[in-house]
Amino acid sequence: MVKVGSSLVTNEGRGIDHDAVGRWAGEIAGLRKGGKEIVLVSSGAIAEGMQRLGWAERPAAMHALQAAAAVGQMGLVHAYETAFARFGLHTAQILLTHEDLSDRRRYLNARSTITTLLSLGVIPVINENDTVTTDEIRFGDNDTLGALVTNLIEAEVLVLLTDQPGLYRSDPRKDPNAELVRQARAADPTLEAIGTELTADTMTLAARKQWLADHVRLAGKITLDAGAVRALTRDGKSLLPIGVIACSGTFERGAVVACCDPEGREIARGLINYSAAETQRIMRKPSSEIAALLGYVDELELIHRNNLVLL
Repeated sequence: MVKVGSSLVTNEGRGIDHDAVGRWAGEIAGLRKGGKEIVLVSSGAIAEGMQRLGWAERPAAMHALQAAAAVGQMGLVHAYETAFARFGLHTAQILLTHEDLSDRRRYLNARSTITTLLSLGVIPVINENDTVTTDEIRFGDNDTLGALVTNLIEAEVLVLLTDQPGLYRSDPRKDPNAELVRQARAADPTLEAIGTELTADTMTLAARKQWLADHVRLAGKITLDAGAVRALTRDGKSLLPIGVIACSGTFERGAVVACCDPEGREIARGLINYSAAETQRIMRKPSSEIAALLGYVDELELIHRNNLVLL
């Protein structure tokens, strides 16, 4: 999994750097020959669009940024297609929004598409769908998108290409003696940036639970009592309605919600079996009373342990 930033792709906003794109294509082609499957996340559509439209300053209006992205995406895709074609490789364009990775069905569809392309020997080139996205659903930057796609396809490595050789202990532009960190643990609290090999402390989660853990848009929140917190964190049990003391947000059955302890700390998240209105009616009640309270029973658990991941 490789992510390339806008400044590298567009040579600091001066237009697509075709020489750089060509070098990356050659390196990726070499990795393909070595048996590696590569997915590329690339920024640069807005910057390329601004250059094509002759805009010297980045506009503030969302519709103008979306227009620039629509124009620039044409040049970006053409650059990658041309570069990889020199090595006999096909490319595919995939544009994603946050909602594509928030909705379980669309998440699985995106995963299936990417894995199929990889099996066909195609290089997927992924970017945020800036032409339709809004402030409310933006990933924020393509580093985040790269990380989410890494989990989506269960990639072994995420490489972030930047204009720096790696992670420094201090800003090398201000400190000539700044130390380059060549390898570290991802959980090291002294680290504040990326560019070095960071290895994880935790084991890879099953795909479904990985999706839950990385689900950054939550539909609502439920607060648990101390007993329910222990049942989830210590005993590995499902969450029952009786253990819920508060519910906030508007959500339907199957939504992803945060599970918080009495102090408000998120301890887990999961797919809830009842809507917000239903949850408010059955919380603090034993499961045996669900039918009497709602007139039906979908599930005895509010969140089954198979649909819940601890944080």
